[in-house]
Amino acid sequence: MKITNKLSFNFNERPKIIAEVSGNHEGSKKKFLKLIKSAFENGADIVKIQTYEPKDITLKNNNNEFYVKKGIWKNKHLWDLYSDACTPFSWHKDAFRLAKNLNKIIFSSPFSLRGVDLLEKLNVKIYKIASFEITDLKLIRYIASKKKPIILSTGMATKNEINRAIKEIRKFHKKIIIMHCVSDYPTKLVNTNLKNIKRLRKYYKNNLIGLSDHTKDITSSLVSIPLGVVAIEKHFKLNSNSKSHDSSFSITPSQLKNLRDISEQVFLSVNSKFKKTDLTNKKLRRSIFSTKKILKGELLTSQNIDTFRPKIGIDASKYFDTLGKTAKKFIKANSPIKANDII
Repeated sequence: MKITNKLSFNFNERPKIIAEVSGNHEGSKKKFLKLIKSAFENGADIVKIQTYEPKDITLKNNNNEFYVKKGIWKNKHLWDLYSDACTPFSWHKDAFRLAKNLNKIIFSSPFSLRGVDLLEKLNVKIYKIASFEITDLKLIRYIASKKKPIILSTGMATKNEINRAIKEIRKFHKKIIIMHCVSDYPTKLVNTNLKNIKRLRKYYKNNLIGLSDHTKDITSSLVSIPLGVVAIEKHFKLNSNSKSHDSSFSITPSQLKNLRDISEQVFLSVNSKFKKTDLTNKKLRRSIFSTKKILKGELLTSQNIDTFRPKIGIDASKYFDTLGKTAKKFIKANSPIKANDII
């Protein structure tokens, strides 16, 4: 899937690293822009932000149902939570300008139609549909109508819900990357369910598959590479002292750099091809040698032959077949035994 001349997602290259800024700016525009720049400096191929303000997601309602009941955001009122974590619309233009100046790509997950409109004005190249919005067909249809590539996150989604979202997108185009995701913050390693990547690749053979990783480190991200992901998304923070709503499942610049560097090595290891130069080492295998002088007509036994390196005689795998054979000629001690030396 080609995004620009310099950025594409495919199985023949290492997975692209997506750094998700989310609410790690902690309400500071300066920190927000610094996060974007740092992400690119430390190996991110593409940076993602979130396009919403509280009114795009929830209502300012004090009913008990509008409070988070458990998890890291327990007892937080939804309106207050999203007020703290949102990226104001007024910051977006500077973010896209920064990415352009760095010759990089920034994209977003919008949570409303007006969010999509804002991103269109900024000439966004690709969209993300967040896991929690996978059932919002109104939003999905509007995003898909822009006919730009879509990354579809599938946390909590059933197969039917994924199919329904894909069906809606395919009314407009087929440029979809499906992300395995566990909507648990932070996700424990025991709950990552990375085998689901294989299932997604089996079910959706015509789509690329990626991973949206909410664990505390990069272990799951690296493990996903042999499973065939084309994209790895991690939340990103400036340092370990960050106290944002998302900091507990975000990685630092050094971790991001490690993810980028090690992912390249893992991908090369998994996808390396057999080299003809490897054949030269076959000579270091064993073959059959005489261990003492063998006279013409003498039987070959375990007392006068053995296997040694290099492979210049009969292959060591023929040892038991060679026992009991007769020497056709005199064979010197410590000499390789050739096929035409015996009958």
